[in-house]
Order: sequence, then C-alpha cells, then structure tokens
Amino acid sequence: MSYTKVLTVAGLIVAACLAAAGQAGRRPTNSRDRATLVNVVAVREDGSNAPISSKELALYDDGIEQSIQNLIPDTGPARIVLLFDNSLSLRTDVPKLASVAREFAYEIYEGDQLLIAGFDERAEQLSADWTDKTKDVEEAVALLRKKGDPHLFDAVNDVIEVALRPLTGANRKRVIVLIGDGLDRGSSTKFKDLLNELQQTDITIYALQIPDRTGGAHRRDQPKPTQVVQQLVEGTGGRILPLDKPAESAKIICDELRKHRYLLSYSPTALPYSEARRLLIVGNPGINLRYKSAQPPNHR
Repeated sequence: MSYTKVLTVAGLIVAACLAAAGQAGRRPTNSRDRATLVNVVAVREDGSNAPISSKELALYDDGIEQSIQNLIPDTGPARIVLLFDNSLSLRTDVPKLASVAREFAYEIYEGDQLLIAGFDERAEQLSADWTDKTKDVEEAVALLRKKGDPHLFDAVNDVIEVALRPLTGANRKRVIVLIGDGLDRGSSTKFKDLLNELQQTDITIYALQIPDRTGGAHRRDQPKPTQVVQQLVEGTGGRILPLDKPAESAKIICDELRKHRYLLSYSPTALPYSEARRLLIVGNPGINLRYKSAQPPNHR
C-alpha cells in the first residue's frame, strides 16, 4: 500500500460593561441548545499538580461574565497531526524535519496517535493511517522532500477536512503541530476563514517555528509569516516551541495535552450568536491559562 496520498479537499481582552448586554442582537437562549465547551490549558506557576477547579476561574464571553458549569481534566487520548512544510526554499533540511517526528513517536502517551503529513503546492498524507508505532513514523518521514511553494492555508484546511473533522467522541482532542515558518504562497483558502474554522472545530495549533525565509517582508493581503504562526497559535490556545530542541518540544506538548488540559463547559446567555465573540478566562493568582481567543459565529 502506498504511504503517500493526496489530501482532498485573535487572545484579546474585551472591556465591556454590563450595560452592553442590552444592545441589539443580544438575546436570552435555551441553555440546553447553547451548551458550549472550551478547551483550556491550565498550569500552576508553582509546579503543583493539584487539580484546578472552576471556582478558581472566571469566564467572560463578549465582555459578559458567564457561569462556568464544569471544569474537568481532559486526560483522554490525543490525535496529533505533524504537518511539515517541505517546500523548496524553507530554511532547514529534511533530516532535521525527520528528527521532529521521531521525537513525538517517543513522547506520546498510551492511546495517543500521530498522523504525518507534508505540504508544498498540495498536502500529502505520508503515514498510511493514524499510528503510535515508531516504525510507521520513520517510514512516513522518509518520504519528505523539498520542492515547490508552500500552500500552507490550503494544507491546514485539508487536514481539518480529511483527517480531523471526522473524529468525534473520545477522539475530540485534536491537534496540529505545524513545523514551518508560516509562509503561504498561492493558497485559495483565506487566512481569516482558516482561523475561524480552527476555532469553530476546536482544533489546537502548536508550532515548531522555523526562521522566516522572507526576512519579514510585507505581505499585501495577509499577515507576515511570523504573524501567521503567532495568530494561529494564540487564536487556538496552542504555543510556539523551538525547532532546534525537538525532544524537549515534543515532551512539552505531549505532557501538556495529557496532564494540563481541561474541558470547560458553560451555557452562554444574552449574546450575539451570529457574530464572532471574544473570550476571556481569568484565573486566580498563580494560574496560567491558554484557550482559543474567540467563539466564531453560530449560524444554526
């Protein structure tokens, strides 16, 4: 069976007063119809592993404080796509890219699985399927090669549609680790639409960021590469880690997904569901939090 097949197919604080709840477009709703789940990474600064409770957090949706119904540790398995930019001008080499995949194969927890993919003008699934076997990962990364231009936005969109959207239930912990510099040349997918889709589907982006091959050149109709990476990561609750320390970075990501991830649930009220809404989650002193920065419009 061939191991290669083509894949088809921002955190801001809102200073709104309670009087804003009466503005046009806000309305009460049936909580059973609007129950919302948010993935949250919560870590105590003192290194303690003591669980964090909902009483230690406050949640604001579009500036209006909401009642947190539950905050439970999400210790379930993760599905992690390692998405490699293997375009020709990327400022790194294939052996270094391959070393990243191997380190993740060593660090994932029981139940976690990896999918290896690369992209230039098109996205390619390099591993035959989801796997936790080092041998499968080794065979997949052997197919990496540098050519063409990076269609990053199309590649991430294809990964969402083909690999991650079909996962449900116990496999809801869905992650893309981007290994690249954030440059996109030629995608039909717009950056704004891509970020909206990631937030809508609760997919988290982590990044092992490679130096910008453009040297920070201005991009007329989209963010600069470094801004692309930053906005994808901050918009989905992930983080940026060093490429030159793949073992350390892989361990940090895998540990975080298994030990420090929580599932927060609430039923938002008096909000404009047809518009994007900013999220703000505040913890007691000594608690660091990361989460997606916005709730996209809901057109149901």
